Order: sequence, then C-alpha cells, then structure tokens
Amino acid sequence: MKLIALGLLAACSAAAAELPAIPPAARLAATCAACHGTAGQTQGSTLPALAGQPQQALSASLLALKTGKRGSTIMNQIAKGYTDEQIEQLAAYFAAQKKPEAAK
Repeated sequence: MKLIALGLLAACSAAAAELPAIPPAARLAATCAACHGTAGQTQGSTLPALAGQPQQALSASLLALKTGKRGSTIMNQIAKGYTDEQIEQLAAYFAAQKKPEAAK
C-alpha cells in the first residue's frame, strides 16, 4: 500500500512540475475578475476595463483609492488591502494585458 501511495505521489509531483508557474501578479489580479473581468477585460460599460491601460495611470488610481484621495463605494476598501508593491504588480499586470475589443 505504501508503494502505491509513493507511486501516486511521485506521479502527481511530476505532473505538477510540468505545469507553468502562475506569476504572483496574476494571482492578485484573479481577485479583480469578478467585477473587472478575466485579465481586466470588463464586459459591458458599467465598470472600466483595466486591460491595456497605462501602468502609471493604474498605479496612481489604485494608490488614490488606497489613501482615500479618490472616492469609491467598494474599491477604497479593496485597495487598502494591497501593499504599494502589490499595487505596482497589479498595475504592471493589467497594463500588459490585451485591451478588450470594442463591442460591435
């Protein structure tokens, strides 16, 4: 029984080693998907798409939300949970994403 368990463990470890690593910024950005869409590609026009926006603009917006200089009902609370380094990672991640295509 131990040999079977060790064999399964080795097989799972080998399979996991073949999976690409998920960058930390992509993990952080996953929390934004519920409102801003996968990879920041918002569907519709209710919320701004984050994908493809300039990194500096995204970073400035998040920092303004974090410090309360920019008002919001929800984002102020969310932004307060990020460190300045995480905000820079998020801004870089979303800036590198492809802009969503305009609705036809």
